[in-house]
Amino acid sequence: MPQSGTGVSIEAVDPKNVGYVQANWTVPKMVVGWYHSHPGFGCWLSSSVKGKVVIDAFRLINPQMLMLGQEPRQTTSNIGHLNKPSIQALIHGSNRHYYSIAINYRKNELEQKMLLNLHKKIWTHGLTLPNFTEHTEINGKNVKCKDLDLPFLPKKFCFFDLLMKKFRTMLTLAEPYNKSVQEDSTMTPEQLKTRYVGKQDQKRHLEESGRRYVQ
Repeated sequence: MPQSGTGVSIEAVDPKNVGYVQANWTVPKMVVGWYHSHPGFGCWLSSSVKGKVVIDAFRLINPQMLMLGQEPRQTTSNIGHLNKPSIQALIHGSNRHYYSIAINYRKNELEQKMLLNLHKKIWTHGLTLPNFTEHTEINGKNVKCKDLDLPFLPKKFCFFDLLMKKFRTMLTLAEPYNKSVQEDSTMTPEQLKTRYVGKQDQKRHLEESGRRYVQ
């Protein structure tokens, strides 16, 4: 629906929709499919919304709380909902005069199944042949046989550049983990309680990297 806005007002009226509503006397109210507000004209979040669907929830920050250094957010956990603000939003006072609120949607069982199947691979994906140009490039790299300085591979080994990078990453994570396991066997239970405080968990990083590379 096209919108037109000025400094003090914004109109979101579709002429075709207005004509349809006027012709249909059973509808008591005029229906407009877009809502926009500027509380106290402190937030100006959008410059052009033609042809877009904008869903954004925000709340103004109390200046007194900001001066006292208090956290204005009622919900501080935005895991899975945190979006990096644009430069235009920061200029207009994002995280200074207002902050975004995490949005949750109500979905029934059928809607959840539909969203889960949105990017699901179909059965014909397994019958698709690889790209000829990419396959030729991979074969050319295999023929060149680059040297790998890895202890668990032969000195001369034909492999892809991507897999070479993955092997080196796994090796850099496996070496400190192997060393830490050997050192743990010589420590007392009291020493083990504070051994990994403030340090990187090598085992977890190794598991996550292996799981990510397998996928």
